[in-house]
Amino acid sequence: MCGRYAASKDPAALAAEFDAVDATGEPDRRPDYNVAPTKDVVAVVQRHPRDAEGTVDDSTTERTLRVMKWGLVPSWAKDASGGAKMINARAETAAEKPSFKKSLAQRRCIVPADGWYEWRRDGKAKQPYYTTGPDDDSLAMAGLWTTWRDRADPDSGVLITFAVLTTAAVGPLADLHDRMPLLLPRDHWDGWLDPDRAEVSELLVPPTPELVGTLEIRPVSPAVNSVRNNGADLLRRVDPGAGAGEPALFGS
Repeated sequence: MCGRYAASKDPAALAAEFDAVDATGEPDRRPDYNVAPTKDVVAVVQRHPRDAEGTVDDSTTERTLRVMKWGLVPSWAKDASGGAKMINARAETAAEKPSFKKSLAQRRCIVPADGWYEWRRDGKAKQPYYTTGPDDDSLAMAGLWTTWRDRADPDSGVLITFAVLTTAAVGPLADLHDRMPLLLPRDHWDGWLDPDRAEVSELLVPPTPELVGTLEIRPVSPAVNSVRNNGADLLRRVDPGAGAGEPALFGS
């Protein structure tokens, strides 16, 4: 986990919620109720701005919304094909892994989500469940991002990719899977996004039982198993036995 989530808010709503500037260039971006690896999604970053000549202004920072591809491609990778396998990074070991340690120190982001999907095996079938927060608040999933250039095609531009950090599942979430996204409470947002802060080990902890206690876990339709299906009906609570024979994706 995390291998599938929902993100329905438009950039204007996310900019207001995360006190950020919309730099996506996609004000009419459509909601996505079935976000899967390799899709382009919106993330929140905070960086020192640059002037027209590219000079960094170290005296201030700017929080923005950016579009990134889900599946981190390290800057040193020969090609981008491995990104689809690097959708998650374990919070416990990210600082030790060559693919993630530089991003953990220098390039962290928040990935806003309405909620995420997980699958629990019931006999021979897997039942999908959707975990979401209270009211209309976004869940702030901790992420790592980086940039990659194709050395064989220097004119192809920069590819920006990210991975979602995961941690040990807490409370009833452990009944679905032993891992969950690293959810950042609001009072951790500033520290996590601070581009001048390299040491964040104290933020790499599972969410508190109190935070998890605010979440709702509901069984949903196996229609979510197919990335071709995308609509608000995927979030609707269903009878857990309905459609139990259909296969699931990204549930392991």
